[in-house]
Amino acid sequence: MTQTSLPIEARGYANPSVLVSTDWVAENLNREDVRLVESNEDPLLYSAGHIPGAVEVDWTRDLNDPLTRDYLNREQFIELLSRNGIGPDTTVVFYGDKNNWWAAYAFWVFNLFGFKNAKIMDGGRLKWVKEGRELSRDVPNYFAKPMSFPDRDDSTDRAFRDDVLRHLDKAGKLIDVRSPEEYAGTRLHMPDYPNEGALRGGHIPGAKNVPWARAISPEDGTFLPATELKSLYELQADIQASDDVVVYCRIGERSSHTWFALKHLLGFPEVRNYDGSWTEWGNLVGVPIER
Repeated sequence: MTQTSLPIEARGYANPSVLVSTDWVAENLNREDVRLVESNEDPLLYSAGHIPGAVEVDWTRDLNDPLTRDYLNREQFIELLSRNGIGPDTTVVFYGDKNNWWAAYAFWVFNLFGFKNAKIMDGGRLKWVKEGRELSRDVPNYFAKPMSFPDRDDSTDRAFRDDVLRHLDKAGKLIDVRSPEEYAGTRLHMPDYPNEGALRGGHIPGAKNVPWARAISPEDGTFLPATELKSLYELQADIQASDDVVVYCRIGERSSHTWFALKHLLGFPEVRNYDGSWTEWGNLVGVPIER
């Protein structure tokens, strides 16, 4: 058995229960206390076919405030849960395209509200499809009694630009999870994507470049075992579990995947996602950059 084919519980994660396999999902499709949530970059994928019973949470429509450059508030979050049949005893399993980077993004936003009963399907939508498993075009109709939640807490897992500036002052550890070309400043956007408005290329001073996808197996999109993840981040980003770490990309989607790997799979206690990322930092007046 190769390292990448090891069962989740045998990979040495700090919190293996935060991942579930495609086998687990297939075995638990009909449970009323499990809600599958598909979150994609491609808005056409869900309607073309999704795991039976899964609902869609769109990152722009459902997770972001329509007017303010911010996420939904407490009341909007409670309404999102209610209309998708997510109640106090529901286990939410996220999955999606792009090897789960948008699923990790949705997981991270749910985490800001203190929603703890969430998991990610290892390997995402692509693994499910490659295994020839069932897809459906039926859109389920759920409703659940609204849950009680406190206001969104941005203090623990989210970093703002002023937080990053203070982080620089104390020589804190930063990981830039974008492509090497974006990190070097030779490209202002991901390959095959349009420029999203950054005026300058480069990276935040002192940031180490560990592209997000190095945390997964190229064979099936599953997360690498803990020993390989630890080696990856210790060697390439020079970080230890005791470090205060800020991760970023262009708008926080790829870096939420790295945040998940560090915080939940490796158990690093102090990891924050800077969702303003390069789209904000590359346009700020007076802030330093490196190339």
